[in-house]
Amino acid sequence: MAYQETYQKWFDYAELPAYLREELLAMDEKTKEDAFYTNLEFGTAGMRGYIGAGTNRINIYVVRQATEGLAKLIETKGEAVKKRGVAIAYDSRHFSPEFAFESAQVLAQHGIKAYVFESLRPTPELSFAVRHLGTFAGIMVTASHNPAPFNGYKVYGEDGGQMPPSDADALTDFIRAIDDPFAIELADLEESKASGLIEVIGEAVDAEYLKEVKGVNINQKLIDDYGKDMKIVYTPLHGTGEMLARRALAQAGFESVQVVEAQAVPDADFSTVKSPNPENQEAFSLAEELGRQVDADVLVATDPDADRLGVEIRQADGSYKNLSGNQIGAIIAKYILEAHKTAGTLPANAALCKSIVSTELVTKIAESYGATMFNVLTGFKFIAEKIQEFEDHHNHTYMFGFEESFGYLIKPFVRDKDAIQAVLIVAEIAAYYRSRGLTLADGIEEIYKEYGYFAEKTISVTLSGVDGAAEIKKIMDKFRDNGPNQFNATAIAKTEDFQAQTATTAAGVEKLTTPPSNVLKYTLTDDSWIAVRPSGTEPKIKFYIATVGNSLADAESKIATIEKEINDFIS
Repeated sequence: MAYQETYQKWFDYAELPAYLREELLAMDEKTKEDAFYTNLEFGTAGMRGYIGAGTNRINIYVVRQATEGLAKLIETKGEAVKKRGVAIAYDSRHFSPEFAFESAQVLAQHGIKAYVFESLRPTPELSFAVRHLGTFAGIMVTASHNPAPFNGYKVYGEDGGQMPPSDADALTDFIRAIDDPFAIELADLEESKASGLIEVIGEAVDAEYLKEVKGVNINQKLIDDYGKDMKIVYTPLHGTGEMLARRALAQAGFESVQVVEAQAVPDADFSTVKSPNPENQEAFSLAEELGRQVDADVLVATDPDADRLGVEIRQADGSYKNLSGNQIGAIIAKYILEAHKTAGTLPANAALCKSIVSTELVTKIAESYGATMFNVLTGFKFIAEKIQEFEDHHNHTYMFGFEESFGYLIKPFVRDKDAIQAVLIVAEIAAYYRSRGLTLADGIEEIYKEYGYFAEKTISVTLSGVDGAAEIKKIMDKFRDNGPNQFNATAIAKTEDFQAQTATTAAGVEKLTTPPSNVLKYTLTDDSWIAVRPSGTEPKIKFYIATVGNSLADAESKIATIEKEINDFIS
């Protein structure tokens, strides 16, 4: 169906809410095309898009359609699974509560139990709730760290990880088979609550999550001796972290925590920041201001759904330095392994997991402690699958998993990125360096001196709409069919095509064991590497550059050269 016909179908629907009709009336032709030329697709972590009218936007009808697909999937599993039901949580964004409760009403119409949090909660708590309540699935309404005009919808499997590919593919098929999203029926909310089909949950689950969180910190004496009066500034960036992070830090014994109160208030417009993304130093502006006032050792920020953590550390001159996701991953991995080794609790079969586009510095750290590193595709569900595999086969003990995009998981009672856990371990690491008369900045430098100077940079190029999707495909095809044979005047030693599942070297072609994914990775003869992949949830193509140098300046210089070569290649 052409986008004009789909637009007209929406426009002609008599029961369309007034706010959506007004939006339709205000659309010019280009906006109409972008809003209706396709359906919002499930990617590595569900679907995410602009809030508004249209099949390529997120709104009550797109959410109903996704949930109807989930309900149909659950119905194929039988009555016992329907009784187990679905846990649902949501963040502080526009329409998040509406999308959450409408999802519950769609499920209730099918006789499927839904547990819905009474107010906003972090993504990791939703993952925990799925496991704690024994539900078959979970829904998280969030657009993670995206700006205010976005919202999203993530589906979780019964292990608490994002839904695995087999069920996700079946879910997608059910969603696509729904011809008329306007025909989807909703159960009455109050009647469903009264009957118990929709159960509102909250503090009881919070308490159970916080009980598990007590096991995240490793050295309580260290916290008691050095962490109590260590000054930490925390900002939840108007999101869900406020619900748990403060309580978790106090419970662990960190008593000198200052919160950026202006950003502790849920705000769907994120009015104090341009973008609520803790990857960006701009998001730390108010935290830095408070940090200078209280002479804070470390600043921590969680994104709106509290699955990602950003960290800034005080430098010798009193200024604050924004750490990269890879640097945070390195310092956490090093501390966890060292603390367990010191305590005599490091298992012989220790294992860490990371995405294929995350730093190899952590691989070197893991190997130095006799631990095994497992590389998986981008998407934390693949780390969750590894954790489950370790538990099923008792072949490895999970110690830590991370993605360079600021996602970390310490203890696997959650099966997704967990910024609440990460806040706790970063606070303990700061106390550890303080006990040695050092700072986190000194700790990073120690790691570089021991393992080498690694630098990384991620470049995201946004290409929206019909033309953007075609341009992303064109760029991937160009790399795949006629790609460079060197970067920074350094030869490519290995080319990995994760879609074709091949690794090509001078010795020949080997088969990759990871599932197919549209990713290309080039490893150079100096151990630097470059990866290219389209985003699974946003209209972006991403370029990852990782280099190794004789110094940080040397490594960063290599990145600058490679970045220019990539820009020249795609222009």
